[in-house]
Amino acid sequence: MTLTSELIALGQYLAGEFDNREQAIADPAWYVHLHLWQRPVPVQLFSEPSLTLFAEQANILNLDRPYRPRIMQLRQLPNSGSQPQLEVQYFMLKDPSQFRGAGLQPSLLKQLNPAQVESLPGCTLTVSQKRLTDGTYHFAASLPSGARCCFPYQGETRQVDLGFEASPTELFSFDKGIDPNTGKALWGAILGPFHFTKRHDFSGELVGLSD
Repeated sequence: MTLTSELIALGQYLAGEFDNREQAIADPAWYVHLHLWQRPVPVQLFSEPSLTLFAEQANILNLDRPYRPRIMQLRQLPNSGSQPQLEVQYFMLKDPSQFRGAGLQPSLLKQLNPAQVESLPGCTLTVSQKRLTDGTYHFAASLPSGARCCFPYQGETRQVDLGFEASPTELFSFDKGIDPNTGKALWGAILGPFHFTKRHDFSGELVGLSD
């Protein structure tokens, strides 16, 4: 299956180094100054045609201590008609410490293989796309209604509500940590999305564009 122009554009928009400097300066009480890396994985992890990113982020005060590592598989559903149906499936790393800092040291990702990642049930975003007049796209991704994205962490079950909007140079992250018992938002984009600007473009590192 050939990758659609929409899926390729989504991968290109998401691949990069981002930060929310302007937002953090304007509203420091609610928005921490973060760096976000979304680095193309240089090896094929999945047999189906797709694009794969490694993501992690860090507080500007502790760039050497990144956290929230995850794998994002960008894929398209077969036979989805003239409007391709795109999805983003999240995976966890079985040994996150092995790849910590790979946002800045992408050579670490060359050691990644399928046995080191684990799919997260309920953590698949549905992506809608709108083609703009200048030929670019606006993408919006969210969890389906009723989905619960959960993962184990330090012996507890953690829940997150995932979502984003992406354009060529901007990324809005709606990710929030959720109390699985009450449904209350605990951290993240509680008052609105984190507004990231792309500072460095990693789209030239994407693997699988010629498949």
